[in-house]
Amino acid sequence: MRYISTRGKAPALSFSDVLLTGLAEDGGLYLPETWPSFSKDEWKALRGLPYPELAARVLTPFVGSDIEGATLRRLCAQAYTGFDHPAIVPLTQVEDGLFVQELFHGPTLAFKDMAMQVLGQLFEHVLAERNSHVTIVGATSGDTGSAAIEACRGRDRLSVVILHPKDRTSEVQRRQMTTVLEPNVTNLAVEGTFDDCQDLVKACFADMPFRTDMHLSAVNSINWARIAAQIPYYVYAALNFGAPDREVSFAVPTGNFGNILAAWAARKMGLPIRRLCVGSNRNDILTRFLNANDMTMKEVIPSLSPSMDIQVSSNFERLLFELLDRDADACARIMTGFRSTGHMDVPAQTWEKARTVFSGLALDDGETEAEIKALHQNSNYLADPHSAIGIAAGRKFREAGVPMIAMATAHPAKFPDAMVAATGIHPALPVHLEDLFSREERYRTVPATPDAIKDAVRAAVLSNTH
Repeated sequence: MRYISTRGKAPALSFSDVLLTGLAEDGGLYLPETWPSFSKDEWKALRGLPYPELAARVLTPFVGSDIEGATLRRLCAQAYTGFDHPAIVPLTQVEDGLFVQELFHGPTLAFKDMAMQVLGQLFEHVLAERNSHVTIVGATSGDTGSAAIEACRGRDRLSVVILHPKDRTSEVQRRQMTTVLEPNVTNLAVEGTFDDCQDLVKACFADMPFRTDMHLSAVNSINWARIAAQIPYYVYAALNFGAPDREVSFAVPTGNFGNILAAWAARKMGLPIRRLCVGSNRNDILTRFLNANDMTMKEVIPSLSPSMDIQVSSNFERLLFELLDRDADACARIMTGFRSTGHMDVPAQTWEKARTVFSGLALDDGETEAEIKALHQNSNYLADPHSAIGIAAGRKFREAGVPMIAMATAHPAKFPDAMVAATGIHPALPVHLEDLFSREERYRTVPATPDAIKDAVRAAVLSNTH
């Protein structure tokens, strides 16, 4: 399996090289050169498998010959040992035809653990084979950072530098990052938004001498391996509801577009997925696009669902590339125009093609709080603000006879203020995090400038490799 850039000017790479490279040299994102496809019999053969085994089977065509099959199965098995539910990704019914898949039973209580724990294992394996070291630089709107840190902490071959927007995450989210004190972990509180953090990470990767010198790699969903490792839970859910003999639909609270892109990838592989429903908060650029072809950046406004406080959804570029029939020049031109003007000029026929699969719903904070309250009252289900938005989107777009599965992406205990306001309940943190608020924190506040970030990365690498 080889991987190509959405902008067409970077060399094709193997899976292991894509894992270690992250962002393509031309600023694009990597995708498989050809999409693997499973037959009905191959899908059926996955039914009833334990989740780690299913994950390894789904990942196999993406990994290709880079990692031997038995090794990949062992890495996936190790990745999920820290999850606190025997099903890993349990399914719950909340209404007639509407179900929830819980993705928050990993060590940091968010769906990012599903892929990040696999990535930690993959990085360690590949780097040991190559006797090499990389520096992970990532931006987080709340959950990616803690999941990346948890997966990479204490690993000798990895330095980890995570940027989060200062005062724009929940306290639980921040402390999950800043209370990890291993010497290979550096946390930076950036004086700006998540979009600023994401741009600063891309600036580091765009500086080729710096990128090479620091051996930069990424764990954000710009890294294709992150997306690939998220595909299995959509497969698991669909198979549980009768696929490949029956269609299913998914609803996903969506910020950076990586999670829902993994569902789209599963559909590309032949899984019978009818609709993909985007749930947005007041930062509703994706819903505006789907409803009116209006992909125009606006100011990022803090909300009850901070992981979705985004106006630049990086992974949308991968979908755009596919919708443009893999015209890399057109994709590069549209993306460059978007960053320079703040408006993405998507051709009408491309937009219509997106709407054949994707739908969008946006809730403001008041509507999100009402949804959390109603879910608890009517279904005795406690959903965090992100998950509640996804469930609302699923309800709106469900169709008779087609199971609608909404992704529950974070544990409600990560957002206690919102949960208390909506339900009067203060969800308890799991035992392994119950002392979180008494732990020592360690992080640096930095301005939103490339030089400040590069200086911090250099210092982190120097302290961790000497």
